[in-house]
Amino acid sequence: MLVGAGALAGCAESGGADQSGGDGIKAGATMEEYQEAFEDIDEITLLTQTPAPKGSMTGLPQEKYYAAVEEWSGGKIKFDISYSNAVAEPTEADEALTDGRLDIASVLPIYDPSEFPANAALIDGGFISDHSAIEGVLSSNAWPNQVAFETEEIMAEFDDHGMVPLVPVYNSGANALFCSQARTSLADLKGTSVGSGGRSQSAEIEALGGAPSSVPYTELYESLQRGVVDCTVSTPTVAVLGGFLAEAPFVTIDPAAGFSVAPGALTFSKTTWETLPLVAQQLLWDRLDVFVAANVEEKIFTNNAEMADVVAKSKGSINAFEDDARAKLQAKNEELLKGIAGTDAVADGNALVESMQSANQAWQEKVEGLGLDDVEYADFGAWFAENKDSIDLSEFTTMFYDEILAEHRPS
Repeated sequence: MLVGAGALAGCAESGGADQSGGDGIKAGATMEEYQEAFEDIDEITLLTQTPAPKGSMTGLPQEKYYAAVEEWSGGKIKFDISYSNAVAEPTEADEALTDGRLDIASVLPIYDPSEFPANAALIDGGFISDHSAIEGVLSSNAWPNQVAFETEEIMAEFDDHGMVPLVPVYNSGANALFCSQARTSLADLKGTSVGSGGRSQSAEIEALGGAPSSVPYTELYESLQRGVVDCTVSTPTVAVLGGFLAEAPFVTIDPAAGFSVAPGALTFSKTTWETLPLVAQQLLWDRLDVFVAANVEEKIFTNNAEMADVVAKSKGSINAFEDDARAKLQAKNEELLKGIAGTDAVADGNALVESMQSANQAWQEKVEGLGLDDVEYADFGAWFAENKDSIDLSEFTTMFYDEILAEHRPS
């Protein structure tokens, strides 16, 4: 967790400065114990941004996390929040963390694979996840973090770029194929122009007979409306945020055969992180459970429900792939996995792939035991409307913290 020069300026304005070190607090401390520990700490102001307008479900995971940290610190940690990526575009957020414009931000290592090759290798293999609407969402947001923290080269890339990773990998849900007409078979997909978000996705699209096209998500609505592309590979979150669901209401999403995802990382400026009191570092770490839970419930689940509702109103459909397309995508993914095993981004590519497969399998088994029965994507809107007030992810977030984050808690 990092704080840049901008944060130092913020701290100076509020009477702080370098307050590094000091006494820590035990893991599992209550809010009252944290607030007492902060009584002699000078106010700290951290610069940050979210990817959406204030209150938007897409930005709520960060907003709720920041609010929890502020409350638990007794108001001693404050966040100066800019909305809708007003400080830096997501592809430039890592630079903003090092030059002082931001202290904490979401960054996208996948968009700069030459600078983050080990991260890219892990991200490229995200297709091995279960892509179902509930259990898949949970497991796919857990196992990559376990692998990231355990892979020296991945952690070194963050450190070399002046960042402290808080949540090294978080996604916005499974990727789906959003089209202007139903496309579920190889015959449907042959020659189709498809918006793609990365090298693995492009290879997957080509394997299905489509023609990948690089289109920024901000231009997807117009591109689909004008027929520049017939489909795009995106998450439901991007589809809702981009407003293009009505133009592409035929959704293909298959729990057993998924596309590579393009997740983000919640990171902190290393320079600022090292100026923080230990108790502040620990609080920022301990309340990551709020971010993890809100990313799933407030963002992914809510957007998946919105997708189902808009698709129904637009007389579209949500389907899995036909057998021929599913088999072709699975075969391509196996080929891509072999390529990851041969990467030189880590010391042992085979070991990386084995750790990914092992962690993925383990976390699928863990989330199966949580009692959150899965539901079809087409039925997700009705399920969420009925159950949203009773969803409890505390068992999942406790497991996530205890088995992934606890070992790396600042001390």
